[in-house]
Amino acid sequence: MQRTTARERNRAVLKAVIAAERRELADLFDTLRTGQWDAPSLCAGWRVREVVAHMSMGFRLSLPATLTELAKTRGNLHRMTDRLARSDAAAHSTTALASFVRDNADHPWTPPVGGLASALGHDVVHGLDVTVALGLDRRVPADRLRILLDAVRPAGLRFFGADLDGVRLCAEDLDWSYGSGTPVYGAAQDLLLLAYGRRLPDDGRLRGAPDGRFTRPARGVEEA
Repeated sequence: MQRTTARERNRAVLKAVIAAERRELADLFDTLRTGQWDAPSLCAGWRVREVVAHMSMGFRLSLPATLTELAKTRGNLHRMTDRLARSDAAAHSTTALASFVRDNADHPWTPPVGGLASALGHDVVHGLDVTVALGLDRRVPADRLRILLDAVRPAGLRFFGADLDGVRLCAEDLDWSYGSGTPVYGAAQDLLLLAYGRRLPDDGRLRGAPDGRFTRPARGVEEA
């Protein structure tokens, strides 16, 4: 009888939580009003609809198509993803955008580096880009957060432009901290966003001495 290895079991767990995260987010996206789809997200310059369009880009573009699009921006990945998010958000209905996420819950796509854990981070963080910006009280399950928080490393902070110098992130709802210096307290999922270079609404969700370094003015969402 062939035994499954620890690595195989870990991959199976990651695939299951990725699929669950995508399905849950798609269900949430289906409930959004028009004004919420057009509201700013935590991703600078992107509305909610651009974020959701971007989330499914890897499912819908083959590797040759991705390389072609990348060539159009002379190898600039950020410019490519921005251009595609905007064009896809304009080309597809919000119903279709949510369906792309749901219908590809089991898709094997992963980012260029990081494997399945990075794919989970991609989904979780972009989901939070939407829910936190809209003031929605969705709590990411602790087991998914733990996978991502335990993977926080200096290289990842640099890639996402996260400046955590001189601070120690201290989760109030999980046994987790990172860094050294002045403590900044908050929910684990909010601290995860800081590790991904996001600035949070200035609505009291962080405690300590952020001094505006990790926050921006909260913005209301227009009713639709």
